[in-house]
Amino acid sequence: MPRFRIDIEYDGRPYAGWQRQAGQPSVQEAIEKAIAAFSGEEVTLRGAGRTDAGVHALGQVAHFDLSRGWKADTVRDALNAHLGMAGEMISILGAAAAPEDFDARFSAKARHYLYRILNRRSPPALDHGKVWHVARRLDAEAMHEAAQRLVGRHDFTTFRSVQCQAKSPVKTLDRLEVSRLGEEIEIRASARSFLHNQVRSLVGTLKKVGEGAWTAADVQAALEARDRAACGPVAPPEGLYLIRVDY
Repeated sequence: MPRFRIDIEYDGRPYAGWQRQAGQPSVQEAIEKAIAAFSGEEVTLRGAGRTDAGVHALGQVAHFDLSRGWKADTVRDALNAHLGMAGEMISILGAAAAPEDFDARFSAKARHYLYRILNRRSPPALDHGKVWHVARRLDAEAMHEAAQRLVGRHDFTTFRSVQCQAKSPVKTLDRLEVSRLGEEIEIRASARSFLHNQVRSLVGTLKKVGEGAWTAADVQAALEARDRAACGPVAPPEGLYLIRVDY
């Protein structure tokens, strides 16, 4: 059966997350319905990352199989047409034929996330629901310095959700960078894979550093504690974006 890869952008606000859930809107189900509408086939869409409710994507990747070898441009345009008619906040950026052994999840070599903090007194208007608004001035340089304590291969038990289903809390964090661009602070994280809520947990902890409540040594101690109770508050989902997946 022909396999297709699609690259996806979506606003996470209307959805209970990527994964299909009974009685709740999901990105996966919306796209599966669009595939059925144009192809007449029921498929199970497999994504590179299971983003949570309210989390956005600029470069999510998924794959599915169809019995007919459609042109890639037709797949992209047909999906966008049906998603648009349904009023979904989802766009298919591209579609391509994929090898039969391509798997959007397991073939991925790296995943890249961006977290956006709007750091000003006034709340967002145009970016409401797309950034974490923090009114108190944050020290981005101190946050970046502390973030480097977390780069590398570690037991990230402190920074994983209690609902995390990963077999091991040990992950290799390849990149965790914090920078200020005017009123916005960007936190960029890269790894082959992440634990459930790991990025948001890291961001919430780094915010405490930015406020001056914690030091880099405190972050190091939290990591080494391997205890969820040692984590700072989990950052809200609206500032998080899955921006790219490497294969």
